[in-house]
Amino acid sequence: MTVHPPITGHCDELQDALTGFRASAHITERWGARLAAVLSGGGRLLAAGNGGSAAQAQHLTAEIVGRYRDDRPPFSAIALHADTSSTTAIANDYGVDEVFARQVRAHGRPGDVLMLLSTSGASANLLSAADAARAAGVRVWALTGPAPNPLMAGSDESLCVEAPATATVQEIHLVAVHMVCAAFDAALERGAAGAARGGRGGEARDGHGGDRTHG
Repeated sequence: MTVHPPITGHCDELQDALTGFRASAHITERWGARLAAVLSGGGRLLAAGNGGSAAQAQHLTAEIVGRYRDDRPPFSAIALHADTSSTTAIANDYGVDEVFARQVRAHGRPGDVLMLLSTSGASANLLSAADAARAAGVRVWALTGPAPNPLMAGSDESLCVEAPATATVQEIHLVAVHMVCAAFDAALERGAAGAARGGRGGEARDGHGGDRTHG
């Protein structure tokens, strides 16, 4: 492992991590396309994380409900940790491990997507949420730190960032969030273009699948 100097070395660590991340970046394209299909069909994105990862999850849902770059219709996306009354009530009545799982049972429907962000990949409340999602027929995607980790194993698909520092993992997670949003918008545009062609006598097809993949 390369040892970088303090302060400015942070940039070098980020560059190293980003170089490694590029090899798995195709996963974000698949996720964005799948998310466009789910949300366009009336489905919902749920997202959750703890601490800095909570901020990243909320960033993602804000981009989906609002917009990433160009104007487009809003879509349903909920950051589970952002409802402070629900999270504190659930923590008080059922324990911290249930704060996300109970909300997944309330809001998740078969075919929806749950995105879980964790630098460690070992947060008990996220693991419980993944279990609840799978039981409800909700697809689970995980953005984590280095593999292997429990959340990776408990998800349908995962993108694991190889970096020694938590801060660097979080920074790459933000890159991944923006790439998912870009792929989401691009898939919507392709769908709109396909529908327009279909209206002129062509046939529009939409097929988005996803194998269990850990990047």
